[in-house]
Amino acid sequence: MTLERQLRNMMIWIKLFWLLVGHAVADYPLQGDFLAKAKNAWAPIPEIDWRIAMAAHCAMHAGVVMLVTHSFIVAMAEFILHFGIDVLKCAGKTNFRQDQAMHVICKVAWAIA
Repeated sequence: MTLERQLRNMMIWIKLFWLLVGHAVADYPLQGDFLAKAKNAWAPIPEIDWRIAMAAHCAMHAGVVMLVTHSFIVAMAEFILHFGIDVLKCAGKTNFRQDQAMHVICKVAWAIA
């Protein structure tokens, strides 16, 4: 394997590491109890538009992806896919493990992109 190829592979692993760290931070301490509940259209908080809460949550994730990948396109893809994945979870169509697996698959794709 050439040195150039080795460096590219190392950069993919480094990006994946930071994407996963960012995911953990955005999904747990930054999301908090309020957003975790407010983003759920199937168990709404009165007077709170779930779409705004979900968008705020997804914007945090997109921001992390933008910081790591330096790509607006990849960040927007993260926003859209994260929104859809979390809607599926809130609707009861996926469980916690499936939800997190889909998020990790996205992070792998962003690291390679």
